[in-house]
Amino acid sequence: MKTMETTIYYNPDLTQIINGEEVMSPSPKLSHQRILMQLLLELAEHIKVNALGEIFTAPLDTILEEKFNVLQPDILFVSNERAAIMQDWIRGAPDMVLEIVSKGSRKLDMVIKKEIYERYGVKEYWLVFPEKALIEVHTLHLGQYQLHGSFTGEHLVQTPVFPDLNLEAKSVFPF
Repeated sequence: MKTMETTIYYNPDLTQIINGEEVMSPSPKLSHQRILMQLLLELAEHIKVNALGEIFTAPLDTILEEKFNVLQPDILFVSNERAAIMQDWIRGAPDMVLEIVSKGSRKLDMVIKKEIYERYGVKEYWLVFPEKALIEVHTLHLGQYQLHGSFTGEHLVQTPVFPDLNLEAKSVFPF
C-alpha cells in the first residue's frame, strides 16, 4: 500500500487583480509589518471600544468587481452599517482602506490603487509613508479623494470615519 505525501508550499507573494491584470507583490519587509501591527493594535482597540465595526489585514481579498479589481489592502475597516459586504471575503467597498507605501509600491499605492478605491466609493484612503513617519488621510468628496490631512510627530490623526480616534502619528513608527 502506497502512502500519499502532502507537501505544502508557502507562497510569500500577494496576488491581486488590478484593472483586470494579475499583480504579484513580494511579501512585506519587517519594518512594514511592525508599522502594520502598531496601526492594527491602535485602530482595533478604538473600533472595539466604540463598537464601530470590524478591521482586517492582508491577505484578505476585497472584491470590488469580480475578476477585474480584487485588491488586498494592508488594513481595511468595515462599519456596522456596511456589515453585509463581509461574506466569504469582502465583497464591496470598505469604509476605510490603508496602504503602507514602500519604494517599490509608490505608483501602485499612490496612483493606481487610489484611483480604484476612489472609483468604487471607499470613504477614506490612508497612505502611510514609513521613511517620512507620515500618515495621509484622503476622504471621498463628490466622488473624488481630497487630502483631509497629513499627520506626523505628535499630531493626532483626525478622520471622519474615526472622529474620536486618539492616535498620535509618531506612535505607529518603530524608529
